[in-house]
Amino acid sequence: MAAKIKKQVTSQTTTKIEPTAEIIISTYMDYVLENGERPKSVYKFAKENGMEEADFYNFFGSFEGLREHIWVAFYENTILVLNKDKGYVNYPNKEKMLSFFFTFFELLTANRSYVLFTLRERNDKMKNLKQLSKLRLEFKDFAADLIERGNEEKNSKLVKNPVRIFSEGAWVQMLFLLKYWMDDNSAGFEKTDIAIEKSVKAIFDVFETTPLESVLDLGKFLFKDRFVKA
Repeated sequence: MAAKIKKQVTSQTTTKIEPTAEIIISTYMDYVLENGERPKSVYKFAKENGMEEADFYNFFGSFEGLREHIWVAFYENTILVLNKDKGYVNYPNKEKMLSFFFTFFELLTANRSYVLFTLRERNDKMKNLKQLSKLRLEFKDFAADLIERGNEEKNSKLVKNPVRIFSEGAWVQMLFLLKYWMDDNSAGFEKTDIAIEKSVKAIFDVFETTPLESVLDLGKFLFKDRFVKA
Protein backbone atom coordinates (compact mmCIF):
# COMPACT_ATOMS: atom_id res chain seq x y z
CA MET A 1 0.00 0.00 0.00
CA ALA A 2 1.14 3.50 -0.70
CA ALA A 3 2.37 5.55 2.21
CA LYS A 4 -0.11 8.23 3.19
CA ILE A 5 0.91 11.78 3.96
CA LYS A 6 0.56 12.04 7.70
CA LYS A 7 0.78 14.79 10.28
CA GLN A 8 3.21 14.31 13.11
CA VAL A 9 1.64 15.79 16.20
CA THR A 10 3.55 16.92 19.29
CA SER A 11 2.34 18.79 22.35
CA GLN A 12 3.58 22.05 20.88
CA THR A 13 3.47 21.92 17.09
CA THR A 14 2.01 20.03 14.14
CA THR A 15 4.50 19.15 11.41
CA LYS A 16 3.17 18.30 7.97
CA ILE A 17 5.23 16.03 5.76
CA GLU A 18 5.75 17.82 2.46
CA PRO A 19 4.13 15.85 -0.37
CA THR A 20 5.92 14.90 -3.57
CA ALA A 21 4.49 13.98 -6.95
CA GLU A 22 5.26 10.33 -6.20
CA ILE A 23 3.42 10.42 -2.86
CA ILE A 24 0.38 12.10 -4.41
CA ILE A 25 0.29 9.55 -7.23
CA SER A 26 0.59 6.62 -4.85
CA THR A 27 -2.08 8.05 -2.56
CA TYR A 28 -4.44 8.64 -5.49
CA MET A 29 -3.97 5.09 -6.80
CA ASP A 30 -4.70 3.70 -3.34
CA TYR A 31 -7.79 5.88 -3.05
CA VAL A 32 -9.45 4.72 -6.26
CA LEU A 33 -8.73 1.06 -5.50
CA GLU A 34 -9.99 1.24 -1.92
CA ASN A 35 -13.10 3.26 -2.82
CA GLY A 36 -13.87 1.98 -6.29
CA GLU A 37 -14.20 5.53 -7.62
CA ARG A 38 -12.25 8.73 -8.15
CA PRO A 39 -12.10 11.37 -5.40
CA LYS A 40 -14.99 13.82 -5.60
CA SER A 41 -12.77 16.88 -5.39
CA VAL A 42 -9.14 17.90 -4.98
CA TYR A 43 -10.07 19.69 -1.76
CA LYS A 44 -11.59 16.59 -0.16
CA PHE A 45 -8.81 14.33 -1.42
CA ALA A 46 -6.13 16.64 -0.01
CA LYS A 47 -7.87 17.07 3.34
CA GLU A 48 -8.37 13.32 3.82
CA ASN A 49 -4.69 12.67 3.17
CA GLY A 50 -3.09 15.31 5.34
CA MET A 51 -2.15 17.90 2.77
CA GLU A 52 -3.31 21.28 1.60
CA GLU A 53 -5.18 21.71 -1.65
CA ALA A 54 -2.32 23.91 -2.85
CA ASP A 55 0.09 21.00 -2.31
CA PHE A 56 -1.75 19.02 -4.98
CA TYR A 57 -1.74 21.92 -7.43
CA ASN A 58 2.00 22.37 -7.02
CA PHE A 59 2.36 19.19 -9.08
CA PHE A 60 -0.87 18.62 -11.00
CA GLY A 61 -3.51 20.93 -12.45
CA SER A 62 -6.33 18.40 -12.08
CA PHE A 63 -7.08 14.74 -11.54
CA GLU A 64 -7.02 14.33 -15.32
CA GLY A 65 -3.49 15.71 -15.38
CA LEU A 66 -2.50 13.36 -12.58
CA ARG A 67 -3.96 10.36 -14.43
CA GLU A 68 -2.00 11.28 -17.56
CA HIS A 69 1.17 11.66 -15.50
CA ILE A 70 0.77 8.18 -14.02
CA TRP A 71 1.15 6.70 -17.50
CA VAL A 72 4.17 8.89 -18.18
CA ALA A 73 5.63 7.62 -14.90
CA PHE A 74 5.16 4.03 -16.13
CA TYR A 75 7.08 4.99 -19.27
CA GLU A 76 9.84 6.83 -17.43
CA ASN A 77 10.33 3.99 -14.97
CA THR A 78 10.57 1.57 -17.89
CA ILE A 79 13.32 3.65 -19.50
CA LEU A 80 15.09 3.93 -16.14
CA VAL A 81 15.11 0.15 -15.72
CA LEU A 82 16.35 -0.38 -19.29
CA ASN A 83 19.20 2.08 -18.87
CA LYS A 84 20.40 0.28 -15.75
CA ASP A 85 21.45 -2.54 -18.07
CA LYS A 86 24.86 -1.43 -19.33
CA GLY A 87 24.50 -3.60 -22.42
CA TYR A 88 21.15 -2.11 -23.45
CA VAL A 89 22.65 0.78 -25.44
CA ASN A 90 24.29 -1.75 -27.79
CA TYR A 91 21.21 -3.91 -28.30
CA PRO A 92 19.85 -4.20 -31.86
CA ASN A 93 16.75 -2.07 -32.33
CA LYS A 94 14.43 -5.06 -32.28
CA GLU A 95 15.87 -6.21 -28.94
CA LYS A 96 15.45 -2.70 -27.56
CA MET A 97 11.77 -2.73 -28.48
CA LEU A 98 11.31 -6.20 -27.02
CA SER A 99 13.04 -5.14 -23.80
CA PHE A 100 10.85 -2.05 -23.62
CA PHE A 101 7.60 -3.96 -23.95
CA PHE A 102 8.60 -6.73 -21.54
CA THR A 103 9.68 -4.18 -18.92
CA PHE A 104 6.69 -1.89 -19.49
CA PHE A 105 4.18 -4.70 -19.05
CA GLU A 106 6.00 -5.99 -15.98
CA LEU A 107 5.41 -2.55 -14.43
CA LEU A 108 1.78 -2.59 -15.52
CA THR A 109 1.35 -6.05 -14.01
CA ALA A 110 2.71 -4.75 -10.69
CA ASN A 111 -0.08 -2.14 -10.87
CA ARG A 112 -2.67 -4.28 -12.69
CA SER A 113 -5.61 -3.53 -10.38
CA TYR A 114 -5.21 0.22 -10.92
CA VAL A 115 -4.67 -0.10 -14.68
CA LEU A 116 -7.75 -2.27 -15.17
CA PHE A 117 -9.83 0.10 -13.04
CA THR A 118 -8.77 3.25 -14.82
CA LEU A 119 -9.13 1.83 -18.34
CA ARG A 120 -12.49 0.17 -17.64
CA GLU A 121 -13.91 2.89 -15.42
CA ARG A 122 -16.36 4.19 -18.00
CA ASN A 123 -18.29 2.62 -20.83
CA ASP A 124 -16.83 5.24 -23.18
CA LYS A 125 -13.53 3.66 -24.24
CA MET A 126 -12.39 6.81 -26.04
CA LYS A 127 -12.63 8.86 -22.85
CA ASN A 128 -10.68 6.18 -20.99
CA LEU A 129 -7.94 6.27 -23.61
CA LYS A 130 -7.61 10.05 -23.35
CA GLN A 131 -5.37 9.58 -20.29
CA LEU A 132 -2.81 7.89 -22.58
CA SER A 133 -2.22 11.05 -24.63
CA LYS A 134 1.10 11.99 -23.02
CA LEU A 135 2.27 8.38 -22.98
CA ARG A 136 1.56 8.30 -26.72
CA LEU A 137 3.91 11.22 -27.33
CA GLU A 138 6.69 9.72 -25.21
CA PHE A 139 6.40 6.28 -26.79
CA LYS A 140 6.24 7.65 -30.33
CA ASP A 141 9.49 9.55 -29.65
CA PHE A 142 11.04 6.29 -28.44
CA ALA A 143 9.87 4.40 -31.53
CA ALA A 144 10.90 7.25 -33.86
CA ASP A 145 14.43 7.12 -32.48
CA LEU A 146 14.65 3.39 -33.25
CA ILE A 147 13.25 3.93 -36.75
CA GLU A 148 15.71 6.76 -37.46
CA ARG A 149 18.60 4.60 -36.28
CA GLY A 150 17.41 1.83 -38.57
CA ASN A 151 17.19 4.24 -41.49
CA GLU A 152 20.79 5.33 -40.92
CA GLU A 153 21.86 1.76 -41.69
CA LYS A 154 20.09 1.77 -45.07
CA ASN A 155 21.90 3.04 -48.15
CA SER A 156 18.93 3.81 -50.36
CA LYS A 157 16.27 6.40 -49.58
CA LEU A 158 13.77 4.10 -51.26
CA VAL A 159 13.96 1.54 -48.45
CA LYS A 160 14.02 4.04 -45.59
CA ASN A 161 10.89 4.04 -43.45
CA PRO A 162 8.79 7.20 -42.98
CA VAL A 163 9.34 7.97 -39.31
CA ARG A 164 6.00 9.61 -38.58
CA ILE A 165 3.92 6.82 -40.12
CA PHE A 166 5.91 3.99 -38.61
CA SER A 167 6.06 5.53 -35.14
CA GLU A 168 2.27 5.84 -35.26
CA GLY A 169 2.17 2.18 -36.25
CA ALA A 170 4.27 1.34 -33.21
CA TRP A 171 1.73 3.18 -31.04
CA VAL A 172 -1.08 1.11 -32.56
CA GLN A 173 0.99 -1.95 -31.64
CA MET A 174 1.20 -0.65 -28.07
CA LEU A 175 -2.59 -0.28 -27.88
CA PHE A 176 -3.06 -3.77 -29.29
CA LEU A 177 -0.72 -5.26 -26.68
CA LEU A 178 -2.34 -3.26 -23.89
CA LYS A 179 -5.79 -4.60 -24.81
CA TYR A 180 -4.37 -8.11 -25.15
CA TRP A 181 -2.74 -7.92 -21.71
CA MET A 182 -5.96 -6.62 -20.14
CA ASP A 183 -7.86 -9.65 -21.45
CA ASP A 184 -5.09 -12.17 -20.76
CA ASN A 185 -6.04 -14.81 -18.18
CA SER A 186 -3.00 -17.03 -18.65
CA ALA A 187 -0.67 -17.81 -15.73
CA GLY A 188 2.03 -15.18 -15.45
CA PHE A 189 0.49 -13.51 -18.52
CA GLU A 190 2.59 -15.84 -20.64
CA LYS A 191 0.31 -15.34 -23.66
CA THR A 192 1.03 -11.62 -23.54
CA ASP A 193 4.75 -12.42 -23.64
CA ILE A 194 4.16 -14.52 -26.76
CA ALA A 195 2.08 -11.74 -28.33
CA ILE A 196 4.89 -9.25 -27.60
CA GLU A 197 7.50 -11.46 -29.25
CA LYS A 198 5.43 -12.18 -32.33
CA SER A 199 4.16 -8.62 -32.79
CA VAL A 200 7.62 -7.09 -32.41
CA LYS A 201 9.04 -9.59 -34.90
CA ALA A 202 6.21 -8.76 -37.28
CA ILE A 203 6.58 -4.99 -37.03
CA PHE A 204 10.36 -5.13 -37.49
CA ASP A 205 9.91 -7.36 -40.50
CA VAL A 206 7.61 -4.62 -41.81
CA PHE A 207 10.46 -2.17 -41.17
CA GLU A 208 12.70 -4.43 -43.22
CA THR A 209 9.99 -4.86 -45.92
CA THR A 210 9.77 -8.65 -45.40
CA PRO A 211 6.54 -8.88 -43.45
CA LEU A 212 4.60 -11.86 -44.77
CA GLU A 213 5.95 -14.76 -42.70
CA SER A 214 5.87 -12.96 -39.35
CA VAL A 215 2.49 -11.36 -39.97
CA LEU A 216 1.02 -14.76 -40.84
CA ASP A 217 2.63 -16.26 -37.75
CA LEU A 218 1.13 -13.54 -35.56
CA GLY A 219 -2.26 -14.03 -37.22
CA LYS A 220 -2.19 -17.78 -36.55
CA PHE A 221 -1.34 -17.21 -32.90
CA LEU A 222 -4.16 -14.70 -32.40
CA PHE A 223 -6.65 -16.94 -34.22
CA LYS A 224 -5.81 -19.99 -32.12
CA ASP A 225 -5.79 -18.03 -28.88
CA ARG A 226 -9.07 -16.20 -29.43
CA PHE A 227 -11.16 -18.51 -31.61
CA VAL A 228 -9.98 -22.11 -31.35
CA LYS A 229 -11.49 -23.74 -28.29
CA ALA A 230 -9.97 -26.75 -26.61
